[in-house]
Amino acid sequence: MYSTLQRVSQRKIAAVGLFLLLIVIIIAVIAPLIVPMNPEEQNIVERLQPPGWTDEEGVKHWLGTDQLGRDVLSRVIVGSRVSIMVAAGAVIIGGTIGLIVGLVSGYSGGWIDSVLMRIVDMQLAFPFLLLALTMVTILGPSVMNVVLVLSVTSWISYAKVVRSSVLSIKHLEFIEATRAIGASRFTILFRHILPNIISPFIVVASFQVATLIIAESSLSFLGLGVPASQPTWGGMLADGREYMSDAWWIAVFPGMMLMVVAMSANLFGDGLRDALDPR
Repeated sequence: MYSTLQRVSQRKIAAVGLFLLLIVIIIAVIAPLIVPMNPEEQNIVERLQPPGWTDEEGVKHWLGTDQLGRDVLSRVIVGSRVSIMVAAGAVIIGGTIGLIVGLVSGYSGGWIDSVLMRIVDMQLAFPFLLLALTMVTILGPSVMNVVLVLSVTSWISYAKVVRSSVLSIKHLEFIEATRAIGASRFTILFRHILPNIISPFIVVASFQVATLIIAESSLSFLGLGVPASQPTWGGMLADGREYMSDAWWIAVFPGMMLMVVAMSANLFGDGLRDALDPR
């Protein structure tokens, strides 16, 4: 792991992506400690104030206030928690499902492989966002439901990559030797095959972070993701689109954060792919 991170750090763009991503994660973790004020506190008198405005009590609103007088900086900071939480949860759950399905499908072959891959093909027939919208509409808006929906709609990416990797190594000599000495299927899969296919899995997971954060923001933008009472970047974008001419900061700052996080995850994933490539 250390050598991998060292190779990533040698690629400046990937190192910048990792650095920015770590900053956002740290902000999300310590958000309750650094948030300047209550993100839900409303004051209509102070609505639509520009960035840098100072109220009568001497409190500076660095990113201004929104249409209800709420501090935009506080809402952007708290909104990072939702994005990181949803992306991490969906990667863990969806990645685990896809990893198991890919291992079993690639190693077993035959009718098991055919059935599992037909399930993957059927899910691929539905557009990712449309399927997520349908499931969230049925389940209702909540953080847990969004995590579950994105997990169910994203596991196929891991499954296909893992299956391809398993197919490429399951007939190699060291696997055949392990099978010849009577090792169980579980031992072969998780002790000998898994360590050799974990690299592409990690790369897919790193790219999925950006995809899932954008998907969560898209659902929140449409009012079908996290409840409106909880600050999210997508919800702030939806609120600010009606005030772009008069109060551009309501939508611009959460949009910039969304762009930075997605770009950072993709840059890091690209560098990680190069670092883990044996060629």
